[in-house]
Amino acid sequence: MFSHIMIGANDIQQSKAFYDAILGALGHEPGVVDEKGRCFYFTDNGIFSLSKPINGEPASHGNGSTIGFAATTPEMADAWHAAGLANGGTSCEDAPGIREGGGRKLYLAYLRDPSGNKICALLRVK
Repeated sequence: MFSHIMIGANDIQQSKAFYDAILGALGHEPGVVDEKGRCFYFTDNGIFSLSKPINGEPASHGNGSTIGFAATTPEMADAWHAAGLANGGTSCEDAPGIREGGGRKLYLAYLRDPSGNKICALLRVK
């Protein structure tokens, strides 16, 4: 559905260290920084990227926004959460675990990244 997601970051190197850790826990390669100082994580089905805002203003998180990353096991989501806490992220929402609603069962782990963006690791439980 999505070609890419780009979020603002005030400190690209700090954010890269954070995302290298959490995305590494999900099996992804470290990000690549281009000549403009943006960081990209390439996958077969999309791109996640970090950039300082082009208008020169500080990056800020979107109130009510969440970016979800796919996990394949609860242990992977837990490792993602732990890697985020160890690399400058902060926990938000409830502790990682199963949430039920609307006839669905999800394993969710939430964090805020160093710039305050709300992110989540998600596994659909059958």
